[in-house]
Amino acid sequence: MRKFVLMLVAVAAARAETHTFTLKQAIARALSQNPEVVMARLDEMKATMGVKLARSPFEPRLGVGTGLAYTNGFPLSIEGSAPAIFQARANEYLYNKPQSYSIKQAQESARGATFASGEKSDEIIYRVASLYIDADRSGRLADSATKEVESLEKVLDAAKARVEEGRELAVSAQEANVNLLRAKQRLMALKSDREYASRSLAVSLGYSEADLVTPADEERTAPGIPTTEDAAISTALNSSKELKRLESNYTAKGFELKSYAAQRMPKVDLVAQYALLSKYNHYQEFFASFKRNNGELGAAIEIPIFAGSGVKAQVQQSEVDQQHIRSEIDAARNRIMLDIHQSYQEIEKSDIARQLAQADLDLARSQLSIVLAQMNEGRASLRQVEEARFSENEKWIAFYDAQFNAERARLNVLRQTGELRAALQ
Repeated sequence: MRKFVLMLVAVAAARAETHTFTLKQAIARALSQNPEVVMARLDEMKATMGVKLARSPFEPRLGVGTGLAYTNGFPLSIEGSAPAIFQARANEYLYNKPQSYSIKQAQESARGATFASGEKSDEIIYRVASLYIDADRSGRLADSATKEVESLEKVLDAAKARVEEGRELAVSAQEANVNLLRAKQRLMALKSDREYASRSLAVSLGYSEADLVTPADEERTAPGIPTTEDAAISTALNSSKELKRLESNYTAKGFELKSYAAQRMPKVDLVAQYALLSKYNHYQEFFASFKRNNGELGAAIEIPIFAGSGVKAQVQQSEVDQQHIRSEIDAARNRIMLDIHQSYQEIEKSDIARQLAQADLDLARSQLSIVLAQMNEGRASLRQVEEARFSENEKWIAFYDAQFNAERARLNVLRQTGELRAALQ
């Protein structure tokens, strides 16, 4: 069993691949290969086909066939027509208000599907960018944590040596060991986070769950955002694909309501028919005049007298649906404004945290330089140097956290304002 498990692990490792992308390359692949984006585009195509389907009754439909039959006695009808060698029928809607509103509804639904597709693309772009940042952050933090472990291992060795020499108490070695184990635990967690982010990023880019996508070594500049929160809110409300999709759904539901209400209006259909009759069906024995070639062209008019209570119920259902969509629109507007406000708060806090982390990092690096100089002069031990290195790595971790938090908050603002794709492509 153990050999079998090891073989499966080996097969999975051989199947997995590691791909390296810049952020722009990852975004470009996601827009073409992400399954959710592909499904949204298919829904958009389906909605476009729905417009053609709704228009089809207003286009001529022609069918040909035969009603050939043996007749004994008076020629009876076959599906409402006299027996014929060849038949041709054509019809189309000339005036049908419910179907006309259905066409407008289908057009608006197709428009809404376009907004939904764009909304899904923006969502995937933000998700990929967030996963990319997470993978980059976890990788950098794991590198710093690895250096911490190396420094703490040296600290532990130095502490053990001093304990053996009787220059320190045993508790100092125990303390160094606890610090080392704590650092190893954090390193393991960071590696797990990096692997999960890399695998999630691979799935978002259309790869298998066994593959890994690692960020390329690049310098990313902070994307620009509107200068004020009010400007960002105004841009977001005017360009939000979510709001446009909901407004399109509201309009489409209005056409559906009109379609139900128009069922009480008359309908006019164009009807054309041709039949080639057989002389062997005894028509001449029962009719004073008989012609083999027969045709007609006219209009079928239907005037509803009593449509029933179902029409009123359908209208009321559509009105309720419209009210529901209107509530969704109001909720979406409030959520967008609240998200932007929160994002600007996060940006402000992250900028301050980054400034503090930068200053703290500069201080730690200066302190490390002093300890290194003291070590060269014989006034500092290796343990002090490694402890200073450990402190510097801690400051690097805090700096990376602040930096990535600020970047993620800016991306969220751009997602809400609809400018994320342009900023990252």
